[in-house]
Amino acid sequence: MSTQIKGVFSANQTAAQAIVTCMKNEGVNKVFCVPGESYLPLLDALYDEPSIDVISARHEGGAAFMAEGYAKASLKPGIVLATRGVGATNLSIGVHTAYQDSTPMVVFLGQVDSRFRGREGFQEVDLEQYFAPIAKWAVEIKHPERVPEIVSRAFHIARSGRPGPVVISLPEDVLPKVGQMIFYPVMNVPKPAPSQREVHEIKRILAEARHPLIIAGGGVKLASAEEALLSFAEKNQLPVMASFRRHDVFPNDHPLYVGHLGLGTNKEVLRTVAEADVILAIGTRLSEVTTQDYQLITRDHRLIHIDISFDTIGKVFVPELAVISDAKEALERLLDVKLSPQWHDWVDERNQAVRKSCSLQVSEKDVINKHIIKEMVNSLPIDALITNDAGNFAGWLHSFYPFKEKHTYVGPTSGAMGYGLPAAIGAKLAYPNKTVVSLSGDGGFMMTVQELETAVRYNIPIIALVFNNQSYGTIRMHQEMVYPHRVMATDLGATSFSELAKSVGAYGYCVETIQEFENALNNALEHNHMTVIEILTDVEHISVNITIEDLRKKTLR
Repeated sequence: MSTQIKGVFSANQTAAQAIVTCMKNEGVNKVFCVPGESYLPLLDALYDEPSIDVISARHEGGAAFMAEGYAKASLKPGIVLATRGVGATNLSIGVHTAYQDSTPMVVFLGQVDSRFRGREGFQEVDLEQYFAPIAKWAVEIKHPERVPEIVSRAFHIARSGRPGPVVISLPEDVLPKVGQMIFYPVMNVPKPAPSQREVHEIKRILAEARHPLIIAGGGVKLASAEEALLSFAEKNQLPVMASFRRHDVFPNDHPLYVGHLGLGTNKEVLRTVAEADVILAIGTRLSEVTTQDYQLITRDHRLIHIDISFDTIGKVFVPELAVISDAKEALERLLDVKLSPQWHDWVDERNQAVRKSCSLQVSEKDVINKHIIKEMVNSLPIDALITNDAGNFAGWLHSFYPFKEKHTYVGPTSGAMGYGLPAAIGAKLAYPNKTVVSLSGDGGFMMTVQELETAVRYNIPIIALVFNNQSYGTIRMHQEMVYPHRVMATDLGATSFSELAKSVGAYGYCVETIQEFENALNNALEHNHMTVIEILTDVEHISVNITIEDLRKKTLR
């Protein structure tokens, strides 16, 4: 007696066509690329699949950032295509970002003809070896019949456990070959849950706490566990802190919210962690930035670490209790835990301290950067989605913008420059009805500025804010901290980003005052077209808390 597995089917297809069939089975509807002759059969197969939109970018790095931003926003794997060694190395910054940020991504890369491998063929790079340190899996397809197996496994690996990027190398001679393909149903993503004993132990440790604290990370967002986190925190009056660049994991205006652990973290936030005696870390790898150079959590803290990745737990801090679990599964089981909170006054004190330090009250003495954030809060819809590039300009966003709803922030924990604009393009494609705003410095914006044309060509209406101080500002700050007055390689030339935007068909505004910004932002919101608002700023105001002059005085004491 034989039975056939439901959903299994076979087809006589080329390897390229089989890849597209796998994409369709996995629910892919957006693909980002820079075209290359090494994978033309795959592009041709996509031509025949109307359910998948192909977004052709101006640079592979931009395409990879679009895919990563799309994946973060949609919670689906981002798909990016590029050609051989030159395209692969260009897009590797996006792969590294996906790896550090735990973002699911599947990368298809054209490769030289199998007959030419090992001869240093045209644009040849050993892609498996090149990507191995920054991908969950890197593999080359050598036989067309194995396409369904390998591609299906790639998607499964990208989405399972701690999500991340998978790279598939496609020799150009394999893509047009025909084979009998057998396709299986999409594999489910395992979601491990804590045992009853582990739940009991969590309850016991929290019940013994005087000042418990939750640090919530990207694993909560990836598991769509924001509501479960909110319910668990409210039920037991537990304060919640967001890990680095996971701002929207918990409502920032909630009385249990006690701050964000990032770069230049507010002293009141650090004080809250110092005063905590039990830390419940959920879905966070407790990164260098989150833990302030791995110094934030000490031997005085009792640590409960819940994460879906076995490799993450204990990698930096040894927890009193380690729990391998999907964040949502863990939080839903913890809803049965009922504590008797004795920490109400402490939580209220810490919440008020953070609220006071992050107040958006502005005056004429404040630099334009803070006024910009205030106007964003006043004018943008509450569910607007914000992306940011790397740079000190983001300090004002991180310090003062209140993220009140989930799915309202996408940012690179990898600190990659050039991320803001293309990530916003990807996020807008994931949420076409949301207002999407990117924030960049002039240094980072120039690295992927060519993707303005991509947004115009595909009518992807985002609003790009560019803080132009003609400097690699973050590096200048560190330079002044160590080598005051010795400015080297951090000054940049004058560039009119507003005019550059107009040259590719976007709208462009250049502003120097908050009144000019208000008018530009209102116009951008009204017109619903790709818009760049260039904000001229003074490099002297190098960060939220200090000027270059003050920094030099401090260094030279």
